[in-house]
Amino acid sequence: MRQAIVIGNTDGIGLALTRRLLAEGWAVTGLSRREATLEHDRYVHVASDVTAAPYRADLARALTAAGRVDLCVYAAGVGELLDLDDLAAQTRAVEVNLVGAARTVEVVGPHLLAAGAGHLIGLSSLADALISPDAPGYAASKAGMSTYLLSLRPVLARRGVAVSTVRFGYVDTKLARGPVRPLMISVDRAVDVLMRCIDRRPAVVSYPRRMALLIAAAAPAVRLRARLSRS
Repeated sequence: MRQAIVIGNTDGIGLALTRRLLAEGWAVTGLSRREATLEHDRYVHVASDVTAAPYRADLARALTAAGRVDLCVYAAGVGELLDLDDLAAQTRAVEVNLVGAARTVEVVGPHLLAAGAGHLIGLSSLADALISPDAPGYAASKAGMSTYLLSLRPVLARRGVAVSTVRFGYVDTKLARGPVRPLMISVDRAVDVLMRCIDRRPAVVSYPRRMALLIAAAAPAVRLRARLSRS
């Protein structure tokens, strides 16, 4: 039986992915800062906050209990619109989206390397290509996550471990904020994309493709305007 660890899975994409994996016969261990509402004979839940001191130890114990792990998905994520009276919210985005992912790799990486197999997936964002005055903590943290995972991929691949970076645009979850949400996809569609990623183990998945192309074309102009605004 294939075994997965899903971090950040009490709502949104993480929860939907957990349900899909269970439906397809996987055993799943979930870690999230909230208690689980999901009950299944192949599901184990650990309440742990990725920004808290006990997280590494909680994750290590979950790995030991699970035994061989075939898949680890980092789906934890937060993002708040910029409020200059609450810059701590931007810091938290960096702590959860980037530092939490790095802590996960720190613990899960050696476990997968010891087995010489496995697949690590990080849920990043198409925002990783943008300079975002609306949500700077979110954009910066996703840029850092994408760069970190892409840099790790060739090194871990030599030891049998695959690393994939999944860059979504707007997905219909609580993170999809703002009055305009172009080309937004459903959570179920996002899980379809993730299941293909699990099967094929690509370096990067950018979805929707049309939005990825639009952002790729616009990103240099966005950066240029930012530089000019400082001159």
